[in-house]
Amino acid sequence: MGVKDIALTGVGNLIRVLPTGTVFLFQFLNPVLTNNGECNMSVNKILSAIFIAVSAFSCCFASFTDSYTGSDGKTHYGIATTKGLWPSTGSGSVDLSAYKLRVGDFVHAFFALIVFAVVSLLDSNTVRCFYPAFESTEKVLLQALPPVIGTIAGTVFVVFPNTRHGIGYPYSSSDATQDSEDDS
Repeated sequence: MGVKDIALTGVGNLIRVLPTGTVFLFQFLNPVLTNNGECNMSVNKILSAIFIAVSAFSCCFASFTDSYTGSDGKTHYGIATTKGLWPSTGSGSVDLSAYKLRVGDFVHAFFALIVFAVVSLLDSNTVRCFYPAFESTEKVLLQALPPVIGTIAGTVFVVFPNTRHGIGYPYSSSDATQDSEDDS
């Protein structure tokens, strides 16, 4: 495999692991919930804090979901457990024990959470809403931390690729070829 193929595979794994839908939803709703950073009412802070917590949970949870093609030819989704995927309806002859929970799932969940925490907690609207003094005194940190954390997490995701095909990233026949190459 050439350098270009390795780089594109790494970017594909990065996109598949990072919770892009959650981050998009956060970027869309955060200005509304924080009133563009002007949290004059405590309800803005409460709603924003709940939204950040739910979004953070979504980022972690996505690392533990997977998909497979059942014997009926349809894509099915489940949650990885110590015994395999749950729920296992419609799997037919598919061995769902191959989808057991792994240590890498926790590593990916941790780094996805860290990336989301940096994106959400250092967002300008969140900073102005929750800790406005921080924006003026720690501007260098606000500018430097996101790319540093993104680079570290991206490197971990590229060096230790995740083979999960979570919700929104269904399993395909080209993935079967990729998985068999990864196993050899």
